[in-house]
Amino acid sequence: VPVFLFVAAPYIRRYVAGGRCKSTARLEGKVVIITGANTGIGKETARDLAQRGKVIIACRDTAKAEAAASEIRAETGNQEVIAKKLDLADTKSIREFADRFLAEEKELHILINNAGVMLCPYSKTADGFEMHLGVNHLGHFLLTFLLLERLKQCAPARIVNVSSLAHHGGRIRFHDLHGEKSYNRGLAYCHSKLANVLFTRELARRLQGKFQRQAGLTANALHPGSVYSDLVRHSFVMTWLWKIFSFFLKTPCEGAQTSIYCAVAEELDSVTGQYFSDCQPAYVSPRGRDDETAKKLWSVSCELLGIQWD
Repeated sequence: VPVFLFVAAPYIRRYVAGGRCKSTARLEGKVVIITGANTGIGKETARDLAQRGKVIIACRDTAKAEAAASEIRAETGNQEVIAKKLDLADTKSIREFADRFLAEEKELHILINNAGVMLCPYSKTADGFEMHLGVNHLGHFLLTFLLLERLKQCAPARIVNVSSLAHHGGRIRFHDLHGEKSYNRGLAYCHSKLANVLFTRELARRLQGKFQRQAGLTANALHPGSVYSDLVRHSFVMTWLWKIFSFFLKTPCEGAQTSIYCAVAEELDSVTGQYFSDCQPAYVSPRGRDDETAKKLWSVSCELLGIQWD
């Protein structure tokens, strides 16, 4: 068995690594925002895109964000890698980030909603939303709403939402969105990842009018794969398992490939409302294809955030 594993190891790793983005598309003169890009797949996505154009790293921890930006600037030679404060667990912070960005930057071509929380003990955001739903879905929903006009003005443009295979285990529990009646942190994560898929589907549908056909503003979602990162830090058991089975998990660089693919691949110029994994279309759960639930979630999200998004 040890000999077999030694011989098979390179093939196993190649399989685990999955698809790679082969696009060499440049982003000169273009601006990218990546949320949660101070670590993990977000940081690796920023590292790649910084070799192509201007990247704004939007994170809650400004010290870690600046450290990541500094590292990427030194490595790529691109001085247009900028760290900005964004706390997706606080709508005030989201609005402040959007206001500052719109005042300072005249361009926005790619928005990658990458940041996320996973397996958190029960807690709420500054606005009283359950943490997984609040950060993973509602925070990015509001951020996209606030930046949408700039994306339209700069189209062709892309919105990329990092979801997960975990969406298959999710449900939108409208009767208990904030987990006040019952809470399971694993399921809460699944629910929020399903919300990402449904948000992408409904956003793409709403953009598929005359504007989208002419100018090319697209929205797609993706599963990055099972990645060895600190996303599981809230669970001792998952952290332990991640270390034991790290050989069978993607590296952050491998996990970033589908995000990069959705952001730059030329063949996706007019593709919208889709879900990808390993740089190719992937299966979406029946709940992730439920248009009525997607429309209701949109309406409820607007109500919770106090916005009108028609």
